[in-house]
This record gives sequence, C-alpha cells and structure tokens, in this order.
Amino acid sequence: MYRGNSIIGTMYLPSAAFEHMAAIPGARVVENAMLSNYTRFSIGGPAAVFFDADDEEAFAAGLTAVAELEVPHIVIGGGTNLVVSDAGFKGIVLRYTGAAIKQEKLLLGVGSGAVLQDVVDRSIGLGLKGLETMTGIPGFLGGAIYGNAGAYGHSIQELVRKVRVFDGTGVIELSNEECQFRYRESVFKSRKRWVILSADLEFSEHEKEELAKTAREIRSIRDAKYPLSMKCAGSIFKNLLLIDLPASVVAEIPRSVIREGKVPSAWFLEQAGAKGLRRGDIQIADYHANLIYNDGAGTAVDLVAVIGEVKSRVRERFGFELEEEVQYVGFNGSTPV
Repeated sequence: MYRGNSIIGTMYLPSAAFEHMAAIPGARVVENAMLSNYTRFSIGGPAAVFFDADDEEAFAAGLTAVAELEVPHIVIGGGTNLVVSDAGFKGIVLRYTGAAIKQEKLLLGVGSGAVLQDVVDRSIGLGLKGLETMTGIPGFLGGAIYGNAGAYGHSIQELVRKVRVFDGTGVIELSNEECQFRYRESVFKSRKRWVILSADLEFSEHEKEELAKTAREIRSIRDAKYPLSMKCAGSIFKNLLLIDLPASVVAEIPRSVIREGKVPSAWFLEQAGAKGLRRGDIQIADYHANLIYNDGAGTAVDLVAVIGEVKSRVRERFGFELEEEVQYVGFNGSTPV
C-alpha cells in the first residue's frame, strides 16, 4: 500500500502514523479497516487505522501516541450504539478488549473490554445478584458504564464501586459518586479524553437458580424483540423523564404507559406514525417504534434520514426533541440529525 507524504490508503494522516502505532508491542494494527465489521448495525466505511489491544499498557501507549501525533482519533467499545458514516473515519480508531474478570468475595473486577453478557453469566454462576436484569444487552462493560446501561428498573450504576480510567496522562480511580451517573448518563460523556479501563462491581449474594430463572425470562422477552441476528442498536432514543415534559404533553399520556417516572420514547414515536417506516434497507419495526434495524445492505445515509424523520415528526406533534442513545462517528464532528 502506498504511503505518501500525508496519505494512508485513501485517508489523510501523517505519513509516520501507521508505523508509529504498529510499533507498539501487544497491539494489532490494521489499515483501512471497515468499521461495518465492528458495529451492531453492520454499517460504516473504513477507518484509516484500526488499533486494537487487550493489554492495558499497550492501549495506554496507543492513546499517548495519538495525542502526540495530533491526529484525529476515537475510542470505541463493542460498537453497539455506533452510527458510523458510510465514508468511515479519517483517523485512528482505538479499541480496548481487556476482558479479565476477577472475583474477591462480593466484588468482581472486570476489564472494560469484557462482553457484558459474559459478566452477567459469570455473576449468575457465582450467585451474585445485580446484573441478571441486563442479560441480553449487547456490547462491552465499558460501554455499559459510559452510558449507564440498564433494564427492568435497574442500572449498572447500582453496582459500580470504582472505575479505573486513563485520563490522557495516567491512570486514575473514580468512585461511584465521581462517575456522576444519571439516567443513561455519566461523567465520561463529557470527559472525552477519559477512557475506562476496568471497574469494580459490588454485588449481593443470592440463589444461583433464582438468578438464572430471572435471566432466562428476561432473555426470552428480549430475544423476541431484538433477535440476535438483527442488525440494530436496540432502542435508538432515550426514554423521557415525566418531570421534564411539558404539562400539555403529560396530559396526553395514558397512566398505564408511565413506568418509574419515565415514559417510553416508543409511545411518542408510535403516536407520530413511526412504526413500519422504511427507507432503503433501513426499517423501523412494525411492532416497536423505537427499534430501527438494518434489514440487509442498509447505509448510514438512510439510517440518519430515518432517525431525522421520526425526530421531526415527534417535534412537530409534541413540541420537544427526542435524544438519541446512539453515538455518531465520521460525520465531520457534528450530529447529523
């Protein structure tokens, strides 16, 4: 592959960038890696350089290198909540896959690159209560902490005791309080340079069989809604806190829809006629208005158009803006819808 003065393949980077990253021991470095291979939507063009490491020191070295090189870069996890441009990302994509799980009594120390389902299964097998309601949620542990993932009335913030973070210069530890968890939010969404390396999760003891039964029941419901083969990010939009909605909107909402002070965004989307909407191979499920999936060879252009269309419909119908749970990559630094 030609590496000219400022070119790596078709992506613009300093000529020494690839060589610099590839020289880091313990890392796997690939040029022009298709990001569709690393996202749940199976959508996205190439990254100029893809840097993958399961070793903390190697990953920290990669983060230090991109800062020194002053090149565009992003850090991803399991790719569950990513909408990547068809043009890809003209820079370096870094991914940490350290997945060690270590037990100390009621604590599990877990690498941020661990698949969340693996952590759920391990905790259930050890008779540790707290993660069983999150069975079936795709992605890595780090992403779950970043977005304060949750289901069935519980969020991961309930378990987090401390989080180890690379802050750009070294490793620091944050307490639960310092993570500033809120509904689907954490301090990590505003501290873009911070990268989660691992977390200590604190559980309570419980009967393994009962935990497994709860997980099986939840998994059957989730798999019916989001089949494993479905190329989707789960729910696209955050649910709404009832207290934040205008009184005129609250008056329209059936009491039966409200759960723990929240209103499903799917209810607003359904009122706006989102179910079944399709553009190209991008489809909104006819049974769930907050489920958008790639039904074949969908593109980011069509996905973004569909998201924008339903946001517009809800805005016109109810007068407020839905907020996405997904993150956008490769759209010139701005949210495309």
